[in-house]
Parts: sequence; C-alpha cells; structure tokens
Amino acid sequence: MGILSGLKSLGLGSLENVSLFEEPKKKETEKSEQAAAPKVEEKDLIYDRSFVCPVCDCSFTTKIMKSNKAKLLGTDADLRARYEGIDAAKYEVVMCPVCGYAALMRYFTGITSSQAKLIKEKISQSVRIKPHEGEIYSYEEAMQRYKLALVGAVVKHAKTSERAYICLKYAWLTRGYAESLQEEEQPDEKLIRELQGQENELLEHAYKGLTEARQSEMFPMCGMNEVTVDYLLAVLAARFQDFEVAVKLLSSIITSRSANPRIKDKARDMKDHVMQEMKKKQE
Repeated sequence: MGILSGLKSLGLGSLENVSLFEEPKKKETEKSEQAAAPKVEEKDLIYDRSFVCPVCDCSFTTKIMKSNKAKLLGTDADLRARYEGIDAAKYEVVMCPVCGYAALMRYFTGITSSQAKLIKEKISQSVRIKPHEGEIYSYEEAMQRYKLALVGAVVKHAKTSERAYICLKYAWLTRGYAESLQEEEQPDEKLIRELQGQENELLEHAYKGLTEARQSEMFPMCGMNEVTVDYLLAVLAARFQDFEVAVKLLSSIITSRSANPRIKDKARDMKDHVMQEMKKKQE
C-alpha cells in the first residue's frame, strides 16, 4: 500500500502514485545551456521619424536606422559600413511622399526657395509615388528613393559634392542588394550582374564628382574632413586604375600630421595593395 493510497476516495485517484520528488535533471550540454542569441531583425533596427517637407510643407514620416542599436561589423575599403541585420544605405534617403522631393538626410532641410521652386516645377507636377507598405524598405523601394534624390540634386543644382555623395551611397546600396541576392539558394545571376554594373557606374560618377569638388569646395565635405576625402578618392582611383593618383593621395595621408594613426594604417595597407596592382599591370 502506497503512502498516498486512499486519495481515490477524495477524488484524487490519479495522484496516488505521483512521485514525491522530481528526478534530478541531467546536466545540459554547454551548447544547450547557452541559448542561441535571437536573430537581429531589420524591423527592430529602424523607427519612424517625422519630417516637414521644405518644398510643400506637408508632414510625413520616414524610416530611419537606429544607429545606436545597430552592431557595426566592419567597413569596406571605400568606407561603406556593414551592420548586423540591416543595410544602412536603405535608410539614408528622406523622401516626401506628397511632392516627391528627396535627399540624403544631411541635405534634406538645406534647400533654398529657388531650389524648392525648381523641384515643384520639374518633379512634383509629374511624379507618381506608390504608397509604402510593410515594416521595412525593400531594396527596390530604396533604389527608387535614391533615383529621386539624385534627379532632385540635378534639378535643384546641388553642389557637386552632394551629387557625388548620393552616387557613392547609391553604389553601396546596389552592392548590398547584390550581396543579399548572392546569399539566396538560387541567386538571380542576371540581376546580380546588372547591379554590379550599376555599382561600378555610380562609383565612377562619385570619383569624378568628388575629384571636382575637392578642387572647388571647402571642407568639411559631405561630413568628411580632407584626410577622409583623400583616402576615399585614393580607393576609388585604385579601383579605376588611376594608380599614380592613388599613390600620391595615400602618400600624403601617411605623412600628414593631422591624420590619425588608424587612417594612416589603412593608407599604408592600401598603398601596398596599389603598388602590387601597378606591378601586375607592368608585367
């Protein structure tokens, strides 16, 4: 007779054979003890920020990346930042969904009345914008936003540096898009090649524009000091095989008193790479 027999008379017969003490749990493996970290989702790294359009005075919201929450993984040679779970380039452009005025965030409010008039005449009267749906911006949406920002910069006669900077950021976007496609089980090779071609064309425009701007505009330029711009130009020069220009710019950074040790190290590494490429070309 069990010590709990008789519970049936109390209506608790199912508990007559219950174990008084739980069996000791077996030690879990180290892998199971350390629960897998939850995957970072893009929707959790953005928020809706309110803006008032300086062209049509309409209020709207646009999605912006939470820069203090996104984890930086590293940077590409041309200073494109890579984050965990999000492509920052997708959220760089602010676009009014009413009149179609778009610009990189740092330039969005800095527009004169004469520039606003040009936007209204040449863009707002004809533009047709599809309303955004979903929690994040798709790459296709982001590309449309960059196109509006670029054509808007041309229409409003923006500084050469602004137009070049849009091209640079747009190139980073197309690179990110191609990378995302390459991770799929069945990559769209044709689209990837098209995106890589667009990236190259955009970087070429960025190189040309920043080279012109450096000769005619004051620093800081696009939020960058002279050393940073020179390093970026050197990387782009190397990409398009302007090796002499690249070496000259990198050498000036390495010997600069104002350049910090980190960028000097990057310049040395890049100079070594350029010298190797020059040697290959001569062989």
